[in-house]
Amino acid sequence: MGHRDLLFGYHREPESRFPGYTYCDFALAIAEQDLQYLDGTALNRRKVTRGTDFTVVTSAVTGGSGVSPVPSVATLSLRPSWLPAFIPAFDGLRAVAIIVVLLYHCHPRLQGTIFEGFIVWGWTGVSLFFVLSGFLITGIILDSHGSPRFYTNFFARRFLRIWPAYLMLLFLYYWFFPFVFSGYRWMFHGIAAAPWLFLLLFVQNLWPISLPGAIGPTWSLAIEQQFYLFWAPIARRLPPRWLLLAATAMLATSPIVRIFWGNRLTPTHTLTHLDGLAVGSIIAIALRVFPWPLNTWKWVARAALGVGAAGIALMLNHGSAWTDTLISIGFGGMLLAGLLGQTGIRPTLYCRALTLPPLLFVGKISYGLYVTHILVFSVLGGYVDKPLDHFGIPGNLAIVVIRLAASIGFAAMMWYRFEKPILGLKRYFNFR
Repeated sequence: MGHRDLLFGYHREPESRFPGYTYCDFALAIAEQDLQYLDGTALNRRKVTRGTDFTVVTSAVTGGSGVSPVPSVATLSLRPSWLPAFIPAFDGLRAVAIIVVLLYHCHPRLQGTIFEGFIVWGWTGVSLFFVLSGFLITGIILDSHGSPRFYTNFFARRFLRIWPAYLMLLFLYYWFFPFVFSGYRWMFHGIAAAPWLFLLLFVQNLWPISLPGAIGPTWSLAIEQQFYLFWAPIARRLPPRWLLLAATAMLATSPIVRIFWGNRLTPTHTLTHLDGLAVGSIIAIALRVFPWPLNTWKWVARAALGVGAAGIALMLNHGSAWTDTLISIGFGGMLLAGLLGQTGIRPTLYCRALTLPPLLFVGKISYGLYVTHILVFSVLGGYVDKPLDHFGIPGNLAIVVIRLAASIGFAAMMWYRFEKPILGLKRYFNFR
């Protein structure tokens, strides 16, 4: 197989054993690095009172000096005081999720090893990333919705986070590598055949089109973009308790759609992948609506982990349309455990493990790593896969190690030389 076949062959995953999932190139939804700063402005605790539906805390974001007798949703910040503005354990969770996703995409090379039984479930990493994304995005909307020029700042920051690396992937795949390996004729052929309308509108997940292997994972970016457009105005305008009901309805939507209409929609359709985003959103809203003590939230986290364990048991048995919903709730428990584990005098062992420097580094570059890893795998194919194929399992393990190292190295270079300088432009779009 030549470079052209390795790089430009269309990518089709084997059919999943679970109803509603036939395209198992499950991917990393973007849990934004910048959104771990849930609110760049400290809360102004000069005055706290009880509202009709929730605890009202005036925020320096609004510039208010007190509490209005009839509080307006658009001028309040409801974030609890114990919720940290910076959550380092998030990068650890991102790292765990992206690593299992990368290994899942290497699973044919891990057949016959002790890792096979675990790696085949690596697609569940996408649920964790959707949970993180839903929590962080909903949190930033709730804490900054009273900011002037909210929509301009919000969508400009999303553009700076998502589009540069995405456009870089498209450039490398459709322009650079075709020209280097095959010349300008093949490059123009690929450009002419590409589904540009779908790719630039981020609707490639909604239509039954074939995407090349390196472009295939971008379906999750499309879901993220659609979520931003759909959720931002709703989360900004609805009162928190009504918003909680809306998020709960969103959670119920995906399993119902998978049961009744799953075979009529694309396997990557947004309506079948709202579970994680909904769970993260519910947690973000609930933390701002219910002033429960930390011990109560710890029991909520334990209960969610129990639901996740039930989802794993169901998945190992035969799976169902509810599997991803239950697993997403379990990942919500992991998220809460990460939040609560940093509230004590000393972080818990769980949080200390998630903040190990290697995990923090991989989590920091996780978006670029996700976007480009299959492209890197493809480029390596002719140089690494083919020569090592003759060595059996040891050769396959070597291929996996080289793939991971090359992907992380390329993503790190892209982070420092490309993504990070562009993200510096966000200073012009701060929420005030």
